[in-house]
Amino acid sequence: MRPVIGITCYVEPAAFTVWTDMTVALLPYMYVEQVVRAGGQPVVLPPAGEPARLVERLDGLILAGGGDIDPGRYGETAEAKTGYIRKFRDDAEFDLLAAALDAELPFLGICRGLQVLNVALGGTLHQHLPDAVGHEGHSPAPGRFGPLPVTPVPGTRLAKTLGTDPVTVPHYHHQAIDRLAADLTVSATAEDGTIEAVELDSGPFTLAVQWHPEAADDCALFEALVAAC
Repeated sequence: MRPVIGITCYVEPAAFTVWTDMTVALLPYMYVEQVVRAGGQPVVLPPAGEPARLVERLDGLILAGGGDIDPGRYGETAEAKTGYIRKFRDDAEFDLLAAALDAELPFLGICRGLQVLNVALGGTLHQHLPDAVGHEGHSPAPGRFGPLPVTPVPGTRLAKTLGTDPVTVPHYHHQAIDRLAADLTVSATAEDGTIEAVELDSGPFTLAVQWHPEAADDCALFEALVAAC
């Protein structure tokens, strides 16, 4: 039996087949492909109803990428370049994450998923990373990933999965961790000092990365999640 991996998703206007303007619960299919490739059974979780109550039916959870978190959740007001805020998605995913952590469910956060984890545990975010690091390399153009190296921290769960040498991974994020939540450990950084991965020191598999492993050639992180399940 493949372990059941829940993956959160977007709700956005979209066009497909004969439909030109329809509100859709959607997810880049790369997430689905990587979970299947790693041996899991993906289940898409829209931010509707009470998704947190599904935790007891899941073997693992992925919080996927998406728009920016409402800065009010970490005590700030939205800056000019903060956008695509979907408060209903924030509500659903923060509740879902809390239930998953309480249940010690194996967890992988991706891009926005890392940010949700950090904010939920008391951290804050850079609302526009280029203002902090002075370049656009983490999100070079709309709809285009930027290849940048990250360096795993020796001794971390991430390093056991990816090794300790720098590894070039696909990036697409304009926000990142500013103040790290007290319960989290940094497990990878970029050359410019950006925190690119975090994890919980103890307990079940709880790992989050700022880059997009669903767009990578390998599926090592998804395999690690499935193995933990």
